[in-house]
Amino acid sequence: METTQTSIGHTLEIACDESGWEGSNLTAGNSDVIAHASVRLDINVASECIRALRGRSRQHSYEYKASHLLRTKSGSDLAGFLGPSGPVHGRAMVHLTHKSCFVLGRVLDLFIGGSADAASLGLRPDQRLANLAATLCRAGPDTFGREPWQAFLTATNVVLRADRHRRVRAPVDAFFGQVEALRALAGGRQVGRILDELRDGRREAYAARARLLEDRALQPVLEPLLPALARAVLHWSGGLHPVAVVHDEQSALTERRMRRLEQILAAPPLEMIRLPAQGRFIRFRQADSRTDPRVQVADVLAGVARKIVTDDLLGRSDPGLTALLRPYVDPASRWCEQLADPSGRTAG
Repeated sequence: METTQTSIGHTLEIACDESGWEGSNLTAGNSDVIAHASVRLDINVASECIRALRGRSRQHSYEYKASHLLRTKSGSDLAGFLGPSGPVHGRAMVHLTHKSCFVLGRVLDLFIGGSADAASLGLRPDQRLANLAATLCRAGPDTFGREPWQAFLTATNVVLRADRHRRVRAPVDAFFGQVEALRALAGGRQVGRILDELRDGRREAYAARARLLEDRALQPVLEPLLPALARAVLHWSGGLHPVAVVHDEQSALTERRMRRLEQILAAPPLEMIRLPAQGRFIRFRQADSRTDPRVQVADVLAGVARKIVTDDLLGRSDPGLTALLRPYVDPASRWCEQLADPSGRTAG
């Protein structure tokens, strides 16, 4: 690993929080969206931001949440928060994860893609497979019907999830049973060809699941917060400046996983950060969002972003709010819909 003389004294500090994370069962939660927000704000600026939001909404409980901002009668408060003159504009980023698209991308990656996506923390996915996952995700419900599609997603989640019995063959066989059920409904559609390719990876699937069970603690394939946090670190650091992350309390982000994240980012084939001569590149601590106003701002931004993009998925989007959110959206978000970033590329 290459090192640089970057001083730990030049560490940047960012605050992060998420909205929509519900554990490793990604296909049966209350939300199909995770929004992970990172902000770089002075603590005094963040405190003033929360005070201003609280005052406008007349909300006096201990913690100010996105729901309070979303419930305000005046849409101008939300537009003011996100807009060019708002407190977080140019000082925040949001990484979006469409849970179904993420799960489909990971199963294609593990069973036919050589695990490039999982091994790189989502930073170097096979773009062809990512596009196939997005195509399958978009077409699935209408092509196959809601119940068959949900049964397939459930089996997909199970085959990627560790269980206490450490079973290899049974979850794989159940998954490919659902693949065959959908193939029978696909006809000559493009999604049928995607399922054909997936079916051909059955032999590799047993070996891939066995590997998954061996490395589940440090590199769980069903943990979208790790790639989201990796993207935040790279965005703010440029790969050169050490980063101190203050994150809302989150059981998925352990110290061991943070060390693994740093190692993967620094080592070949990624080599996306340069380790300092002394100390860590990523310093990580968790804080209750109620006690750190910067984390609370990140929490508000994540919640607002999740609501806006969820409405977009459900066909009830507000074009004005979607346009205000776009400058914040990480272009490497795991997204299957046509939510473009400001340069015109599609996030996902």
